[in-house]
Amino acid sequence: MPYTAIHKYARISPRKVRALADLVRGKFADEALDILRFQPHRGARMLEKVIKSALGNAENQQAAGIDDLVVVDARIDPGPMFKRHRPRARGMAFGIKRRMSHIKVALDAPVASGEAGAE
Repeated sequence: MPYTAIHKYARISPRKVRALADLVRGKFADEALDILRFQPHRGARMLEKVIKSALGNAENQQAAGIDDLVVVDARIDPGPMFKRHRPRARGMAFGIKRRMSHIKVALDAPVASGEAGAE
């Protein structure tokens, strides 16, 4: 059973956080937190908080083996956009899209390689 946490309407572009999500996908949760702790990006702090929240959800539901949980899904979906206008030369306007993200992380026990195809 996966333990999930979601940060909706994060004020950061999804493109900036997806590279960080690719770094931690498939890693153990504590290893993922160590990786993100040393990243200089603002999105790393947001992703770190969501992973900690998913760990807290697992602990709250009395999950067995919290130390062995793996980041099975780290999805960064686009959220709504604020649309603004910036004045430009000769009376024109230039559109600006202030993007938001929905950050979703799912933690689960690691899948043993022998169990998946055994029939």
